[in-house]
Amino acid sequence: MAAPLLKVQGVSKHFGGFTALSEVSIAIAPGERFGLIGPNGSGKTTLINCISGSLRHDSGSIEFQGEEISGLPAYRRTRKGIARSFQIPRPFRSMSVLENLLVPYEYVVHLKQADAEQQAMEILRRIGLADKAHALANQLSQVELRKLELARAMAAKPRLLISDEAMAGLSGSEVDEVLKILFSLNAEGITIIMIEHIMQAVMRFSQRVVCLDAGKIICEGAPAAIVANPEVQRAYLGA
Repeated sequence: MAAPLLKVQGVSKHFGGFTALSEVSIAIAPGERFGLIGPNGSGKTTLINCISGSLRHDSGSIEFQGEEISGLPAYRRTRKGIARSFQIPRPFRSMSVLENLLVPYEYVVHLKQADAEQQAMEILRRIGLADKAHALANQLSQVELRKLELARAMAAKPRLLISDEAMAGLSGSEVDEVLKILFSLNAEGITIIMIEHIMQAVMRFSQRVVCLDAGKIICEGAPAAIVANPEVQRAYLGA
């Protein structure tokens, strides 16, 4: 069996007297499509923030490609191959769509401008935003902003992509568009963690799902088993 690409071991995080994560352990294989679900306040975003480096966990360890990364700042984790999109799109709104992609190419990948522009346009064509390359980011629709978030993550050339509610607020056909992009990225070998409240989407996409509740893992398994689990139904589906 291949060594995990990402290994989270006994990670805990506290905010004052509140325990956001309690000894969470997961291992994600190279190329895996991994779903992370749970009700609001369950610890999903805290866990992802600890993995990506925007938060520092209090105890436990996080390894990426066999290397302990707990002490690394977020930008160094990005350079090692961990990229993420955000629940609320965070483009540089005064920049064009193309310029938004050139930022990670310059500061993460360190490409020359001509090469960066060529690769950025390839990404925009792939996700259906080539005709908006020179439009300002603040002129995009909601689904276009979601695609731009993924495009910026793709520009960092990740080995692990964390998709944080990339489909929130989208219609059924728009969800399908984003899923198609994520499936194609995974087919190229990119490991993907999907955090999503749209159950149909996360279950359709994931090979394995973990459900968090109150900072603890309450269930882990194949999508069908997760949906049928009584604890998941009580915690997440309101049954």
